[in-house]
Amino acid sequence: MTATSEKMAIPQPRPADEVMKTARLAAIQPSRLSGTRAFMNKMIRECWDISNVLFDVDGNAEGTVIYSIKAPGQEFSFIGFSRPPSRTARTGRIIGQAWDMMGTLIEGPATEAEIETARREIPKLYTGRATAKTLIWCRSNRSMRVFDQTMAALADGRQPAVEDIAKVCYLMRNTGLDGNGTFGTRSFPSLGASHALGGVLQAQLLTAYLMREFSCDLVEHLAAKASDKAVKLDPQLRRYIGVGNGSALGLIFFVHKHPRLINALVSARENAIVAARGMKLEAGDARATTLVDLLRQAIAFRRQDRMVYETFASSVEVADDLEKIVTALEEFCRSGTVLGRNADYPLDILASEFVDELVPEAYETFLSLLIELVPEEADRLLAAAHGPDELSVSPAEAVEDLKALVRDEYQWALDTDMSAPDAYKYVWYKSETAEEPRRGAREEVPEALDLGLDICGSIQSLFSDLDEEDGAQSVARFLMKHPEHRYMVARIQSLRGQGYHTPRANINAEAFVPIDLVRLMNVGIHGIDKTRDFLSRNLRGVLYHGAPTPDDLRAGYSGTWYYPAEPVL
Repeated sequence: MTATSEKMAIPQPRPADEVMKTARLAAIQPSRLSGTRAFMNKMIRECWDISNVLFDVDGNAEGTVIYSIKAPGQEFSFIGFSRPPSRTARTGRIIGQAWDMMGTLIEGPATEAEIETARREIPKLYTGRATAKTLIWCRSNRSMRVFDQTMAALADGRQPAVEDIAKVCYLMRNTGLDGNGTFGTRSFPSLGASHALGGVLQAQLLTAYLMREFSCDLVEHLAAKASDKAVKLDPQLRRYIGVGNGSALGLIFFVHKHPRLINALVSARENAIVAARGMKLEAGDARATTLVDLLRQAIAFRRQDRMVYETFASSVEVADDLEKIVTALEEFCRSGTVLGRNADYPLDILASEFVDELVPEAYETFLSLLIELVPEEADRLLAAAHGPDELSVSPAEAVEDLKALVRDEYQWALDTDMSAPDAYKYVWYKSETAEEPRRGAREEVPEALDLGLDICGSIQSLFSDLDEEDGAQSVARFLMKHPEHRYMVARIQSLRGQGYHTPRANINAEAFVPIDLVRLMNVGIHGIDKTRDFLSRNLRGVLYHGAPTPDDLRAGYSGTWYYPAEPVL
């Protein structure tokens, strides 16, 4: 059969109305632009030197540890305080009284004054105060069963069973990464672009990596304290082990409070995908072969995934769908045709043809792997991503122009039925007992102050009041009469022309699935793997799953560390 020839237009970014649907945002998978992967690439590229300089911990896990982190032109220290696990006060919540490790990331060497201040202040949390050099305060807890199994195996002179590790893929779980002014830590905007940790989330990401290293060092240390025949973790297993992470509904507030940052990160991803889809390839092109290899690695990772997912597509479904893309790519590598067609942009054909055929997680995995074919462009886009929080009013704009802007960019909000019985069924409030965000039926918490951002209702109310005013009137005069609309006007005007800033959803409605936006942050933006959901409110996953160790970084690591295969020991 003769292949048909097809000319296609140059690929364009996906429309915001498609990308910003919450179900699609939830499906976005880790990529080169996600936090952990981008930061790991930076440490590899710049040959960061991370070493343990103190591990003064007794056999009961009580003591102090210090790590030195040397980046090009800058040094940091991680100070950790290890404690025996408490069976009563131990919790992952901010209201807890005890954690298995509390620590801090500071600028410069760890002086005795810094160590003692951290020892005294960190346990106080809200009433404690960080030093001027402090970037992050953190807390973590052991995965008791897996940690104990691993320690017992090492003490016995053998490696722990891979199948036991693979059930959770971590020894300790992050329960708090606080910075950017919290507890008196240094504000991130003050760091500047030239700072080694001046990029988005980089101080938190380094701290999480050091949690991973501490957990592995601790289990080896305690095993050695318990037995003279203890062995260390096999390097393959040590890479495979990540650090656990739990997240809940507070991330939904983050998405709405940082619209410029969300737009910058989503936009960078979409433009990197376009750059890859727009590559002209021929049969035998090494980039197509590379993509096949990456897809096969992702398939193997999914086939070995032991997690059980309640809401999202299973890893079996994702792997099966990725196989379909591999089959089509192998056809291209052999014959230069895609699905029996010749085309200028073969990867664009695949992206166009498979969008409705695959489960969303599989499709977004494919798009994420496309980005690996344009690494320089992707890194440039991420470096340019900038998301200042300030939103300001343009007072001289005419009311008629503001109305046109609302119609042009927020028609989805105007079309949302806010008079429906369930439009305001739920309210977002802060729990008095757990001090965490909650979502509850409005009738059950009638006195609660709604902390959620009512985008749809606010837009409709604003538009209705704009409609009553003279179109030639200035926004300044309009706001003098209607000051209640000031924030929404500032938001609309400041985000003009930026399409990827606001999820297309009424978060107070019954149809809204809260876990969707939590998953966007955890998976797409932070780069967390194997995220399992609990009651559609909480997510648990793994950071730095498969990441190089400090020894690997010093040796000049090269390779593909993400989507790790289970070690064969």
